Amino acid sequence: MRVIGGKAKGRKLKRVPGDSTRPIMDRVKESLFNILGDVSGQRWLDLFAGTGQVGIEALSRGAAEVVFVDKLRPAILTIQDNLRHTQLGKGAEVRQMDAFACLQQPPTRPFDLIYIAPPQYKGFWLEALKLVDARPLALLKPQGMVVVQIDPKEKQPVELTHLCLVDERRYGNTLLCFYELGEIGD
Repeated sequence: MRVIGGKAKGRKLKRVPGDSTRPIMDRVKESLFNILGDVSGQRWLDLFAGTGQVGIEALSRGAAEVVFVDKLRPAILTIQDNLRHTQLGKGAEVRQMDAFACLQQPPTRPFDLIYIAPPQYKGFWLEALKLVDARPLALLKPQGMVVVQIDPKEKQPVELTHLCLVDERRYGNTLLCFYELGEIGD
């Protein structure tokens, strides 16, 4: 597990002790950032952040700010260690809190990208996605995107009011689903 691009390229990242997290594989992370393209200056929300590697990759590639959210203390300590090791603490905000509570708070300003990678097989991705869909303009910039990382077996139809599935990519037992804002009526 390492940073694969940007100014911290090649730096190894620590894992969260135990088996409470499922880090994204480097090849999936590389594909994700190839799809997203330039993230310079963007503001990200990394929910269920685990090791923090997706948000750290964004910071390494020029994101201006990443808010990391995880409720588990070992994950928070790992994120902090990984930020120190990569020297990417500037622009990082680490919050130990429940992801759903975070989505219900008013953000200081909306995000360019919200990354949702919760524990598997609990339906948390649906709950988080629906919370974003309920307050899209508070949480997401008009050209913003939500990316959900799940096991393909978890995929199911979801009725959303404001978010639209625009792409999905499968990499073995990882599915990335990309959502953007549709038309928002008055």
